[in-house]
Amino acid sequence: MKTITLYPSLENVMDDFNRYVDSFFSDFRGSQATPASRLFGKGAGLPAVDLRDMENTYIMDIELPGYDEKSIQVHVDGGRLTIESAQQEEASNKDEGRYLIKERASRSFSRVFQLPENADPAEITASFKNGILTLEIKKRAEAQKRLIQINS
Repeated sequence: MKTITLYPSLENVMDDFNRYVDSFFSDFRGSQATPASRLFGKGAGLPAVDLRDMENTYIMDIELPGYDEKSIQVHVDGGRLTIESAQQEEASNKDEGRYLIKERASRSFSRVFQLPENADPAEITASFKNGILTLEIKKRAEAQKRLIQINS
């Protein structure tokens, strides 16, 4: 035998099952995030997001392992914040050989968030480190809590 053969493990069988269930639901929903993806966690297709409400800002951390900052776009249109990437498949070069097993896939995604009314769309900064995109969304000054002096 001249090639490496991958024997299916229980994890591979579950991945196949999850893909089957995902394909069933995605036909109806037209979305990459499906009930099976959320239940089993694998193959969800959408990056995980953590959002924190700080005193003067909102901090959004987006998990993007395998992406680089050049392939990610963040833009604001009115009160909508969009984070997206259009990953391209690597060009196959004859000098690089042919794949015997190819389990890694690049994925495109698009996530849209409605910004809160007190967020300032003009004051959003982004940083990318170790596969985590961090957005800092400043709150408008007039929306921030302030102490009002009581005169006697």
